Amino acid sequence: MNRLLSTLSLGLLMACLLTTVSCGDIFVRGAINPGTQSLNGMVSVVQFSADSGGVAITIITLTSNGMANTLNFCGDQRSLFPSQRQVQVSFTPGTPCANILAVHLI
Repeated sequence: MNRLLSTLSLGLLMACLLTTVSCGDIFVRGAINPGTQSLNGMVSVVQFSADSGGVAITIITLTSNGMANTLNFCGDQRSLFPSQRQVQVSFTPGTPCANILAVHLI
């Protein structure tokens, strides 16, 4: 019984720490979709490239509250990110690029 209480206490402590040290507009939704993340911001840069292995990558820079976040998405995703528009993008991180789940114009 003590071990169960210790495990529950540790889980509660971890949950409290995660909610108090969040950063910016990045939300991790592990309980709903493991590994899914989302980010809000103004589309400031959109570039299309291919890495040395021939993988097509769309490089997006989103700005929010004076901070810039650059993301690499698999494939040609330029049409999803109109310049100077506010968006929310949900994705699963990956190497060398992330996979987009949804993009919403805000």
